[in-house]
Amino acid sequence: MNIKKLGLYFILIFASLLCLLPFVWMISASFMTNGEASIYPPKFFPTEITFNQYASLFSRLNVGRYLINSVLLSVSVTFISLFINSMAGFAFAKYRFAGKNKLFKLLLSFMIIPAQVTMLPLFLMLKNMGLINTYFAVIIPGMASIFGIFLIRQYLLSIPDSIIEAAKIDGASDFQIYFSLILPLAKPILITLAIFTFMGTWNDFLWPLIVMTDNSMYTLPVALANLMGEHTLDIELMMAGSVVTIIPILLVFMVLQKYYIRGIMLGGVKG
Repeated sequence: MNIKKLGLYFILIFASLLCLLPFVWMISASFMTNGEASIYPPKFFPTEITFNQYASLFSRLNVGRYLINSVLLSVSVTFISLFINSMAGFAFAKYRFAGKNKLFKLLLSFMIIPAQVTMLPLFLMLKNMGLINTYFAVIIPGMASIFGIFLIRQYLLSIPDSIIEAAKIDGASDFQIYFSLILPLAKPILITLAIFTFMGTWNDFLWPLIVMTDNSMYTLPVALANLMGEHTLDIELMMAGSVVTIIPILLVFMVLQKYYIRGIMLGGVKG
């Protein structure tokens, strides 16, 4: 091994440790006693490990309810969006209909519009439908996405048309082809999109804050922001809340990372 490779490995390891340092301190601080994270000089590890902060989160601050809300919304949005995006992506990739390319290019052009621009008209539409302060106010906007349609469409372009034609010759209907052929073949990109969607919904702060007015319906990011406002000096409690917020998405990514990497490598290989 030459000096250049050793230097490169050293830089990569150093950069990785530097990125992990805040997360390690966050976890460490969540096990500290009250006020220990605020002393000077700062301490990196707790003098005595305590679970009081986590106990306070679930017993006194009702974080369990917020956790259930986040899980419910993230899972619902993920499954519904996978179903709708996969059907739309399948249609754009394998069906022939008038104006298909123009419609697809029009959809792609909407991706340049910031999400914040559409929040006001979307809020007014949901308000007129009587859905503000309901779970549907979060689920409906996430039911489909242009990025999801694009990602699945690009992946399905790599599937030979001869496979679909053979299924049609055998008498399979369009829905049978979709459920029995397309979905299994598109498993890597579907899992990749599921990770994106789940993480995006789980971490979303602004939209749930706008449409949710009942505290019992808050998601974890919104509840954590309120926790920071009410307990600005309780650093240990806030770090415990941060740990509870990030652990589920870390577990999802670790379990599905091999499919995620494969989907990223294979998606978008054709235009």
